[in-house]
Amino acid sequence: MNPVIEAIKNRCSVRAYEPKPVPKDILNTIIEAGNAAPFTSITRSQPWRFVVVQDPEFRQKLFQTAFPFWKNSVDGMKDAYPELYKMATCLYDAMDDPKDVIYYNAPVIVFVIGPVGNGVNCSLACENIMIAATSFGLGTCYVGFGAMIKGNAEVVKALELKEDEAIFGPILLGYPKTNLSEKVANALKTIGPNKKEATAKWI
Repeated sequence: MNPVIEAIKNRCSVRAYEPKPVPKDILNTIIEAGNAAPFTSITRSQPWRFVVVQDPEFRQKLFQTAFPFWKNSVDGMKDAYPELYKMATCLYDAMDDPKDVIYYNAPVIVFVIGPVGNGVNCSLACENIMIAATSFGLGTCYVGFGAMIKGNAEVVKALELKEDEAIFGPILLGYPKTNLSEKVANALKTIGPNKKEATAKWI
């Protein structure tokens, strides 16, 4: 199979990672792939920038900032949408400590940051990053709750976030965990996608 098509087909959302660092040269290549994404001619140059987080202490600050948003959102489902609540909490309940249902203890978090209104451009960069990472045998996951960190002034300062900027992603990177407990494996199956064949009209 064409290696690019193979990487695209193998890409999936990984929510369990080995505590193993990713070599910097591989990370640089992945970032360069993100930077090679297409963008609109209006911007005339890439509108995005990248922040690569590997420091465990800073990752913990990110988790502590984002987790309350996840918890409030999920708790709001408990009475109104009990089935959805059960699905949303099954992985958290199955996880060993320390439980991280936002960044899944991934060793690398990549923030793709760009001006508000550049959602399409920056999403293209995100996709390039995920496909490139897959080609190196890495797992990735695009985590929306992971972007909910603007309430922490220390985090905002470290990411150098400006008022007119938005976070696209962030994207988790790491080596997929292989020795999963039965509880975690079953939870991941429960929340896994139901993929369908492509639908196309030919004219």
